Amino acid sequence: MGVKSDIEQTAAASFAGRRLFFIKSMAHIITALQVQKKNPQRVNVFINDEFAFGLARITAAWLTVGQELSETKIIELKNQDQKEQALQRALHLISYRPRSEAEVRNHLQKYQISEETTTEVIARLRETGLLNDQQFAETWIENRATFRPRSKLALRIELRQKGIADEIVEDMLASVSDEDQAYEAAQKKARQFRALDEKSFKQKLLGFLARRGFSYEVASPVIKKLWEEKNNEEDTTWTRS
Repeated sequence: MGVKSDIEQTAAASFAGRRLFFIKSMAHIITALQVQKKNPQRVNVFINDEFAFGLARITAAWLTVGQELSETKIIELKNQDQKEQALQRALHLISYRPRSEAEVRNHLQKYQISEETTTEVIARLRETGLLNDQQFAETWIENRATFRPRSKLALRIELRQKGIADEIVEDMLASVSDEDQAYEAAQKKARQFRALDEKSFKQKLLGFLARRGFSYEVASPVIKKLWEEKNNEEDTTWTRS
C-alpha cells in the first residue's frame, strides 16, 4: 500500500513539474517593440522573438520589453486597438465635412468593425460634440439654402437618406418656407433666361423648380413674380452680371 502511494506521489510531482515547465515555456514575453515604417502611429509587438500583433502607439505606450503578457491581457490589448483604429477611421471621415451618426456607422461597417465597438465610438464622438444629428441637419439645410435651394420634400428625402431621425427632420424643417426657397432658387436661374419670351421663360423655370422638388402650386406664383420683376425697368436684379 505504501509503495503504491509513493509511486502515485512521484507521478503527481512529475506531472506538476512538466506542467510548470510547459507554462513557463509558453510565457508571453515582449522581446521587441518596433515603430512601423509605413505608419509611425503604430507599433509592432514581438513576443518570444516573433511578431505577434500591431497596436496603435497610444495603446502600446505602457508596454515595455521584458514585460510578460497573459492571454487575457493580449485579448484586452487587441480589443483596445480595434477601438482606437475605429475611432481614428471615424475622425478621419468627419474631418472632411460634418457627418450623421448613420454615415459614421455605415463607414465603420465597411471595415468589419464589431457593432459593439462601433456603438462605443459613436457614443464617444457624440459626447464630445463631434457627432450631433440635430446640428448636422441644421447645417445641411442652411448649406442647401445658400448654394442649392430646394423644396422641403427634397430636403426631407436627403436627410432621411443620411439616417436622420424623422422627429429631428421635421423639427428642422418646421421653419423652412417652400415659397422662399423656390424664389431663391429661381431668381438665380432666371438670369440665364432673361432673353427668352414669356412662354419659354416660364417653361424653363418650371422645369428647373420641379427638378428641385417644388410643386406646381409653389412654383407657378414664384415664376409669375419673377417675370413681372424682369419687366420692371426699375428692378436692377436683372441687370447684374
